[in-house]
Amino acid sequence: MTPANAPLGDWGGPLYYWQPTLEGSLVWLRPIKTSDFDALYAIASDPLLWEQHPVKNRTDRAVFQSWFDDALTSQALVVIERSTGLAIGTSRYEVRDRRRRHVEIGWTFISRSHWGGAYNSDVKRLMIDHAFGWARVVTLKVHESNLRSLRAIEKLGAERVRLEPARHGVGSSVVYELTPATWSAHCSETKLAPRRSK
Repeated sequence: MTPANAPLGDWGGPLYYWQPTLEGSLVWLRPIKTSDFDALYAIASDPLLWEQHPVKNRTDRAVFQSWFDDALTSQALVVIERSTGLAIGTSRYEVRDRRRRHVEIGWTFISRSHWGGAYNSDVKRLMIDHAFGWARVVTLKVHESNLRSLRAIEKLGAERVRLEPARHGVGSSVVYELTPATWSAHCSETKLAPRRSK
């Protein structure tokens, strides 16, 4: 992995930046910082957040600290609600295959107070638009038991391509893919506005 806040150079496309600041209609995204721990843990400590997730012990502070430390060394972003300026969640990028220009988007959670589709849709739209400035394939993975997230990804027009063992060794993850062509078609059909970035 590359250090947080560092351009990836040839590792992830010529000087392409995987911790951008992106602005949408409801949220803006920025690189994660050490000072974000308390706000994100306040969200993650809600047991119902992980109800359909295979790893349910992230409500434990020590477990979440380990997750957060990993996020700091990755291409993680914090989701900020534009109307309040408060952190409401997080997501991240991972370049999976430089030659294929293959990027994964995931590790996402959003406060239950902002569930319902609109906020997650804004986050994913911003991140996918940005990814396709370099990527040829965007992958999204969801555990097979997480029905809520499966429905959300299918609404993005992503194609279900396979099942694979889940990262945490419990059950399987459903793997979805998007290409620039399928994403462009989805945006045309749903009349999504282009993202705004800083």
